[in-house]
Amino acid sequence: MDLVVAVLFQLVYGIANLALISLGLAIIFGMMRVINLAHGEFLMLGGYTVVVATNAGVNIWVAMLILAPLVVGIIGVIVERLLIRWLYGRMVDTLLATWGLSLLLIGLVTSIFGASTATTISPPLGIIRIGDYSASGYELFLVGVTIALFIAVYATLKLTKLGLVARGTMQNPEMSSALGVSTTRVYMITFGLGAAVTGLAGGLLAPVTGVLPTIGATYIAKAFITVISGGASILAGTASGSVLLGGINGIFSFLTGPTIGEVALLVAAILLLRLMPRGITGRFFRKSL
Repeated sequence: MDLVVAVLFQLVYGIANLALISLGLAIIFGMMRVINLAHGEFLMLGGYTVVVATNAGVNIWVAMLILAPLVVGIIGVIVERLLIRWLYGRMVDTLLATWGLSLLLIGLVTSIFGASTATTISPPLGIIRIGDYSASGYELFLVGVTIALFIAVYATLKLTKLGLVARGTMQNPEMSSALGVSTTRVYMITFGLGAAVTGLAGGLLAPVTGVLPTIGATYIAKAFITVISGGASILAGTASGSVLLGGINGIFSFLTGPTIGEVALLVAAILLLRLMPRGITGRFFRKSL
């Protein structure tokens, strides 16, 4: 029984981890139709923000929960104003531009911090005992934060004027502009929000994964696979894609090892998109946010 509980905990954590790294991309790609290949680097910047802040004596919780999303959100706004704002409606161009941005960010961070070894932070909260087995208290905290983050994004998009205006602008920018909405400001805020959520995820994962200038490459493929497999609905798609793919990855990783688990995730995504080209929410949860 203890083994079952420990395995289920790791399975839930794997799902939450996948959802956490994908949510910011779902906001930017799902709402704005911007292919952000620098998504992994935004996660990396969130991690380095936590590293630099904690080394400077800032409390680790303040660094993860406040500074990481704030810094990366500001960087996202700057990127949107200087680069992305000129490329809306041109998906291939955004792909190339953000790919160049990712290379630039990797080069800058490498020149500052070096590329040889991962920078690590000790995860807080210690160990939880599950009978003869143990689990990380910090991983349990990440599961709770992921759930809270999804609820917060849902409430923002569904229940606030900002969310209503943002969704309306993304669906019909011409009509929104005719009604007096500043579409440029809405695009800027939405991109900044997506970047801030991504920075928060990167900061929270830094104690678990460590941080390298090239660590974004380990995130970006999983995030895109999850968002595309989920379909058009931002939250329902990301959640359902994370549950399906994260569950398959976790089960196969437990049975055969992490390498086969990654392969199983990719194969599952290919089969899913072959059977449901519009993703899970193209077939189910069509009216979900």
